[in-house]
Order: sequence, then C-alpha cells, then structure tokens
Amino acid sequence: MTDNFELDFSEDLSFNNYEKEAFKALDYILNKNGLGNKFLGWVTHPEVYDREEYSRMKKLSEKVKKSEVLIVIGVGGSFLGSKAIIKTLKPYFKQEGLDIIFAGNNLSGDYLSELVEYIKDKDFYINVISKSGSTFETAIAFRVLKELCEEKYGKDAKDRIIVTTDAECGLLKEFSDKVGYETFCVPNDIGGRFSVLTAVGLFPIMCAGIDTDAILLGANDGLEEYTKKSLDNISLKYAIIRNVMFRYKKKEIEYLVAHEFKLSYLQEWWKQLFAESEGKNGKGLYVESAIFTRDLHSFGQMIQDGNKITFETIIEVENLKNDIIIPFSEEDFDKLNYLAKKSLNDINKVAVTATRKAHTDGDVPTIRIKVPKLDAYNIGKLIYFFEMSCAISAYMLEVNPFDQPGVDNYKKNMYQLLEKM
Repeated sequence: MTDNFELDFSEDLSFNNYEKEAFKALDYILNKNGLGNKFLGWVTHPEVYDREEYSRMKKLSEKVKKSEVLIVIGVGGSFLGSKAIIKTLKPYFKQEGLDIIFAGNNLSGDYLSELVEYIKDKDFYINVISKSGSTFETAIAFRVLKELCEEKYGKDAKDRIIVTTDAECGLLKEFSDKVGYETFCVPNDIGGRFSVLTAVGLFPIMCAGIDTDAILLGANDGLEEYTKKSLDNISLKYAIIRNVMFRYKKKEIEYLVAHEFKLSYLQEWWKQLFAESEGKNGKGLYVESAIFTRDLHSFGQMIQDGNKITFETIIEVENLKNDIIIPFSEEDFDKLNYLAKKSLNDINKVAVTATRKAHTDGDVPTIRIKVPKLDAYNIGKLIYFFEMSCAISAYMLEVNPFDQPGVDNYKKNMYQLLEKM
C-alpha cells in the first residue's frame, strides 16, 4: 500500500521540545520495561499471531456464516472493537448474510428478553468472550442464551457455542473443556481494550465476511511505521499534542469527530481505549465523540462559544465508496440550484473545512487525521495507530496504560448489594 495516513494540527507546536519525553515513552513500549509491561503483547501481535488458531477461526467462520445469526456475548474490549470494525465496513442498510448481534454488555432485562424472542426461531451460533468467565454482564447473558441454545439444539448445542477465553485457566475455560466447546484464546499478554486484532475481535469480524487478512496487513504496516523513533511518526505526534493540550493548554475534553456515521462505533471503541488507559491518579483527558454535521445542530454551540476546555481530533476520509449528485430542480423551490451537479461527499468535505476554521477561530484547537479510505487494510492500520498513540500518551502522563483499578469498585459494590437481596 502506498497511501499513508496524514496528521496536521491547527496550531504551531515545536514538537522537538517534547521529543525526549515521547521517545522515552516509546522506549518503555519497545523495551517492555514500563508500567504494566506484561500486557504489551499487542505491539507485535499483527506479526507473530498464532497461524494455527487463525486457520481454525477461518474454517469455523465459514460454517457459522451458513446460519442466520451470530450472538457475540462480551462487554468492553470483548465487543467494542469487533462491532466498530463491522459497523465501519458493512453497508448502512443492505444487510446480507449473517446477522451479528451483540449481547452481554448491559444488564437490561428488556434487551435480553427481546433478543431471546428474536432468535428463538432462527438458526444461530453463540460466541462468548470472557477471559475469566465471571464477568458479570457477560456471564448472565451467557447463562440465559446457553439455556435457549440447549433447548433448541439438544446435544448438538455444544457445537453451536464458541468460546474465546484464557488459554489455560478460569471458569469458562474449565467449563469449555468439560463440555467440549470449540475455544479460541484471549492472549495473557494482551488486555481487553487492546485485543481487537486477536481472536477476541477477529472471529466475529471473519463471520461478518470482512477480510481479516487485510486488517492484519494494515496493522502490521502500522507496526512498522508507528514504532519508529522519529518525529515523522504520527502516532508520536498525536500523543505529544494530547499531552500538550492537557498539561500546558489546560484543555480537559477531547472530541473525536467524524463526518461519517459508519465511524460512530469506532468512536465508542476509541473512548474506551483512551478513557480506561489514561483515567488514573487524577489525570487524563475526558474523551467524547461527535458526528458532524449532525451534532453541530445540537451541542455545536457549546463547542464553538462555550467554556474553552475542549479540542478536537477529526478523522477525515478522503475517498468514500459511494456518493450522490445533487439534482437540478426547475422550480428551485429550496434555492439550492447553486449546488446542482455537485457531489454530496464534496459538500461534506467543505463542511469539514468550514467547521474546522470556525472552531479554531473560536479557540478550539483541531487535529486532523486523514485516512485514504474505509477498507479492511486502513481500518487495521487505524486501530494500530490509536493503540500505539494511546500507550505512548499514557506513559507520557506517567500512568499505567494497561490496568483499570477503578472499574473494579462498582463490581465489589454490586456483589455486596446482591448478596443482601
């Protein structure tokens, strides 16, 4: 591939002033001697992934594709990455082939009961994803859907349930071995929010009919580009800008902005990646997302003229697969004939430029990441870009990018309160 990502920043910034600090953070990653270093397996995974397991995944995905529905049960990093890529690369409306539904990421009885009703007469498979098997939301959903699967398929139910879990231990691994489920591995050296390029994300993506070979190729090219100790490395530049905004410019909120709805779940994955990695010790940017131009008609006023604590990172896609031309109207009832024969995507690009100028004029700094197009190769590379930038940025903040101690607090309270019911 010859097209590279581009990054530019709306303000003048002397990156050389932060070179030493950024290179030190990158060294923590490459030398595996920083905080949480036992979870750095994602760095080289696109190059050294288990080919035998990958082949098994491909073979099984062909079987699953012949059914009607795949239910992916998981929460956080166990579903956000695969859903982000599937939503980005599949058509908006033309739903062909396997219907992929996500469960086990909430505690809504309304949602789960409707799902049971929807799939009970359909031909379905289940892919449950949990390293331990005891993740609360996931375990509850699996218990309910496993029972439905067994009622429908009887002794063949074990061939309808695919488990992605720890390679050696844990409740789910032990149960899978006992029953005889097909299992794939959650690598011990890769945390959940960095796991989309492992079996955690790749198996559902395969079942969706997306080219995972191209995804891994893009990520592997990202491995080559984004591990270089050079200020030409845009993952370093992005990490530097974020730290400057937070530590020196007193910005508190970063918006990830897209002008394409297909990127909305990529934004959700990005929010988990950065929020869980950096939100520690009273540090870290609050991360939010916006779809423009839609959100310019809601909270755009706050971004433009409100409290100046925000900056924006814009994902701009240069070439989209589809487009439409504005027609000429004899009546010109809406006074839009000046747009006739123009492409809607070209108009959207003008909106990107116009909004960026308005916001930078209004003291809202903007970063722009230009992506050549939305395909499997580029989404794999974009995933790797954000993962590397996140790890560098967190190390520059002097926090552990790979733990999430605050997440456990609500779980402890839940268990204590449920025991009292």
